[in-house]
Parts: sequence; C-alpha cells; structure tokens
Amino acid sequence: MVNVNKVLLVGNLTKDPELRYTPQGTAVATLRIAVNTPFKDKSGETKRDTCFVNVIAWGQLAEICNQYLEKGRSIFVEGRLVSRSWQNSEGKSRSVIEVRATSVQFMPKGVRQEAKEVDLGDEPEEPVGLDNSSLGEVV
Repeated sequence: MVNVNKVLLVGNLTKDPELRYTPQGTAVATLRIAVNTPFKDKSGETKRDTCFVNVIAWGQLAEICNQYLEKGRSIFVEGRLVSRSWQNSEGKSRSVIEVRATSVQFMPKGVRQEAKEVDLGDEPEEPVGLDNSSLGEVV
C-alpha cells in the first residue's frame, strides 16, 4: 500500500519565530502561520476561512528562519504532518498535529497582490471516478 504525507502551505507568520535548543544543542524553531482560503457563501459574498498552523523547523533551517523571518512575513512551507502526545502538569493527556518543515521559502517583502477571482465551477456532488484503463499499467 502506498502512503503519502506531504504538506504544501503558503501563509503569513502570526508572530516572530520562537527558537530554542534541545539539550543536545539542536536548534528548533516554531513558526505559527495563518493560511487564508477564500470562498463564497450562499449569498455569493466572498468570505475568508483562516487556518492557523504550527510549523516546526529543525537544525540550520530553524536558525535561518529565526534570523530572517518576522511577524507578517509570507512564507511557502513544504513538509510533512507529525503528531505528538504528552501529559501536562495537571496529568491531562494532550496531543497536537504540526507540520515538520523540510523546506521554507521566504516570499518577497512588501509585495501584496490581491488574488484574482477565477470561476472554477461548482464542486461536484459525487467524486469523479477513474477507471483503471485511464491509469495505465503499473510496473
């Protein structure tokens, strides 16, 4: 069975990176980003849904992010989802899903363009199926 765990995000930092070091001296930076998704409501008015995501960068990538990034900066993140669990000081179980960055690209500063609206049609009510003949032979 094939498994894929790949995340691509473009968003804006909601605060400056938080850099810390493990006891072994490895740098770890937490980047909190907001990813906006525009949509139209039933009345046709354009709205925006915002998803807040924690991105974790390790090693040299963490140090570079901490050095050059600041609140409000747009970034493109490539990585994978990771989950972790722990017990807080009150003994309650906690868990979180984050993005572990493999690549962070800094978007140009000061360039703010409004996205052009493109009509992609309505979302199909049923998923579009593929027959095996269109996939070709798997080697």
